[in-house]
Amino acid sequence: MQGVVKLYDPVTGTGVVLTEADQQEVYLRPGSLEGSLFRLLRQGQRILFDTVEEEGNTFVVGVHLGTEHS
Repeated sequence: MQGVVKLYDPVTGTGVVLTEADQQEVYLRPGSLEGSLFRLLRQGQRILFDTVEEEGNTFVVGVHLGTEHS
């Protein structure tokens, strides 16, 4: 899935990403960047990612570059 970072707080590791397909908000949480090349994100940055549904919310997991995803 592809999207754009709407908000990101590097102190807490939380934020919001808007999916490119339908502008749905998905949430970054502490640990969302684990295992990726990214250490920080910036507002407006385009990223590729996977999602997981938990407790009625959709969270970003597996942030990656286009060539990383298998």
